Amino acid sequence: MRYDFDPLALWYPSKRIPVYARNGMVNCSSPMAAAAGLEALRKGGNAVDAVVAAAAALTVVEPTSNGVGSDAFAIVWSEKEKRLFGLNSSGPAPMLASADRIASDYGDTNGRMPKFGWAPVTVPGAPKAWAELSGRFGQLSLAETVAPAVSYARDGYPCAALLAREWELAYRNARAHYNGTCFDAWFKTFAPSGAPKAGDIICLPDLADTLEAIGESKADAFYTGEYARRIDEASRSSGGYIRYEDLASYQAEWVDPLRLNYRGYEVCEIPPNGQGITALIALNI
Repeated sequence: MRYDFDPLALWYPSKRIPVYARNGMVNCSSPMAAAAGLEALRKGGNAVDAVVAAAAALTVVEPTSNGVGSDAFAIVWSEKEKRLFGLNSSGPAPMLASADRIASDYGDTNGRMPKFGWAPVTVPGAPKAWAELSGRFGQLSLAETVAPAVSYARDGYPCAALLAREWELAYRNARAHYNGTCFDAWFKTFAPSGAPKAGDIICLPDLADTLEAIGESKADAFYTGEYARRIDEASRSSGGYIRYEDLASYQAEWVDPLRLNYRGYEVCEIPPNGQGITALIALNI
């Protein structure tokens, strides 16, 4: 049968088929990460627990796009307090980093930040964000919330076809920009025998230990404990700028979201240094 019109247009304003759930749902780019969030809900957690569980899992099942060293931003509505909260957990540049020093260490960069090596590395914010969100709004302990991520990393998971492609590209980039000890740990962790192929079982035992320590210590192990000292040691030994003091002094920042009324809807974004203000500017135009 031929249609001269789109039958979906009769019921839905877009061509995307809506998905419905009775008790809750979790949506992210990886089914395994979504399953981790769903597990948090089944344990009695709330939406914030599910988000943190999924985010932690993504560092394991999509390490080509996510990492423990990431930044994090969040906007959370608290039904209890009837208030919208913003969290900026993006990391600043290390105290030792400067434009002059980077230019001296990396040569002429034409005024651009180098893409590889220690130069673009900022203080990680994601673990602190998980701890802050879990502690303020969550109903589960952080250790319970990140448990699925720990399990994926320790017990292994199958590599999807798209992930294998992205991993191969990352591997080639690392090989192309390898400059001594800076990438040694990357190869040892993520590509000891080259990039994994589709269907390979991926195990990341060191990442499992790191995530477990973050969960059990509410991220303190990462910022003031063993992992902070190991990051400092690795940075010093391979020409990096980040130091223990950068990690120990780091704090996520609770902020008031920026608000814009757009055709009867209130649109909220994190203030700069986040990019959300760009969306508000575009709507105002």
